[in-house]
Amino acid sequence: MQEEDFAKRLSALRHEKGASSRDMSLSLGQNAGYINNIENGHNLPSMTVFFYICEYLGITPKEFFDYDNESPDTTRQLLEALTKIDKETLVHLTAIVMALSKK
Repeated sequence: MQEEDFAKRLSALRHEKGASSRDMSLSLGQNAGYINNIENGHNLPSMTVFFYICEYLGITPKEFFDYDNESPDTTRQLLEALTKIDKETLVHLTAIVMALSKK
């Protein structure tokens, strides 16, 4: 993973959450330009701040680095909801999702 990938992922997840870089920075207890500096490739967060970033975004560190999953929070919500569905309905939903993913 490159610093550029980290910056792009942070920016995408922040935008998905609908947060400004300034608001996110201040919510993390950092200066107003902190997230902007990371997204522009000028800095990387410490490990501690990275965990705070994940908490702020409502995702796990593993989900942060899962670049194939554009919306980890939504995916997790869907998976949690699926655990409450009966097996027959789950089989039908799986078939629908498989058909949609082929398009």
